[in-house]
Amino acid sequence: MAAIASPNLVRLKRIANGLVTTAITLLGLVALTFFIGRVIPIDPVLSIVGEKATPEAYDKVFYELGLDKPVWEQFTSYTLKLLQGDFGTSFTTTRPVLTDLLSFFPATLELATLGLVLGVVLGIPAGVASAYWHDKWPDHLIRIIGLIGYSVPIFWLGLVGLYVFYYKLSWVAGPGQLDVFYVGVVKPITNSILIDSLLRGEWEVFWNAVSHIILPVCLIGYFSMAYLSRMTRSLMLDQLTQEYVLTARLKGASELEVVLGHALRNAAIPLVTIIALSYGGLLEGSVLIETVFGWPGIGNYIASSLFRGDINAVLGGTFLVGAIFILLNQLSDVLYATLDPRTREASK
Repeated sequence: MAAIASPNLVRLKRIANGLVTTAITLLGLVALTFFIGRVIPIDPVLSIVGEKATPEAYDKVFYELGLDKPVWEQFTSYTLKLLQGDFGTSFTTTRPVLTDLLSFFPATLELATLGLVLGVVLGIPAGVASAYWHDKWPDHLIRIIGLIGYSVPIFWLGLVGLYVFYYKLSWVAGPGQLDVFYVGVVKPITNSILIDSLLRGEWEVFWNAVSHIILPVCLIGYFSMAYLSRMTRSLMLDQLTQEYVLTARLKGASELEVVLGHALRNAAIPLVTIIALSYGGLLEGSVLIETVFGWPGIGNYIASSLFRGDINAVLGGTFLVGAIFILLNQLSDVLYATLDPRTREASK
């Protein structure tokens, strides 16, 4: 008779498997970003010394960067430095790339987080309503709104939004994170201007930051809402046709209890994964909206570094975003296993 593993042993085995999977995936991500950085037609030496540099100056920087060594040796050296938290030095800012990432990433994080919250608050109720009134006018209206938000390029919506709400109506502030006379007023604590201005009690700076962030957050939230409403609608349509829903109605349960208490409760389990992946997508897909709004986030940092041939900054930023995406994916797996009893039983 086979021995039954204890719950603690099963849990430890699951954690170990998750850590090994995450480590292998991160190593693959490092390899992918490194080799892409080596094949793109950008000369990192020329980016540093300039086109008018002498051959001696070019050769000196070439050897200092270790570009004369085999690619596998360069990759090994780069990976070992990453393990020590050394992402190299940005040629553009002349600062360590890790310092730059810690400085720029909070701006992207607050933008994507607020956008996701808005998308969840609006998208899930919209998806539930669309499924409940399937093929009726609320369903058609929500689908049209969602289709526009998902199909129209977000940079175009950003330009139109700036023209209408900033230039014509003056309802919101313009591009950037703050007006120029508020820049540098708040001493950084977390590098998130909303949190730092609140912690420092700088209310004028806080409300100025709100007036700047509200439009890009609404656009990202609209994009997120469009995606989440469509996914919620599909999941709810599947749940509302299940036999347990019919049984609940025959037992006299109210429609509110049937939809929210039974159908949405079961649909919420796969929604956790969808929301987590959507969050990762917002973090890595914020390049366009940050470029349009001049937002000092990681997307803008990567894009500007790419145009200047700053390979260390591009590799570091790409690795950070990819690592967060992988960690969110692993977190969604853990939440899925926690919320769904069938997954827990299957893993035993």
